[in-house]
Amino acid sequence: QVQVVESGGGLVQAGGSLRLSCAASGFIFSSYAMGWFRQAPGKERDVVAAIAWSGSSTYYADSVKGRFTISRDNAKNTVYLQMNNLKPEDTAVYYCAAAKTYDRASYYQRYDYWGQGTQVTVSS
Repeated sequence: QVQVVESGGGLVQAGGSLRLSCAASGFIFSSYAMGWFRQAPGKERDVVAAIAWSGSSTYYADSVKGRFTISRDNAKNTVYLQMNNLKPEDTAVYYCAAAKTYDRASYYQRYDYWGQGTQVTVSS
């Protein structure tokens, strides 16, 4: 049974930091690209960052470049999103997802497995 479980969300002041974690099981984690997406109320689900199976390639949305870092630990079947210098516009539900290929990793349609999401709220 596939499970993708996010954790680490919460309430933080602008300028603060959070580290999201995503623990996966039920599939060969080390063979999958992983991505973080976010969705704010009334808005579409947008990619935040993605990482290839080996960790050798990463992708970031322009809005988070220089502030967020995606990483993975294949031994722990876990992917992380370190978020620094958070802004109120980063407020959203953050989702972790797995894709068989890193190709077009910014498209949510490429992802096969999704977590339930974790809320991140940044106060001004």
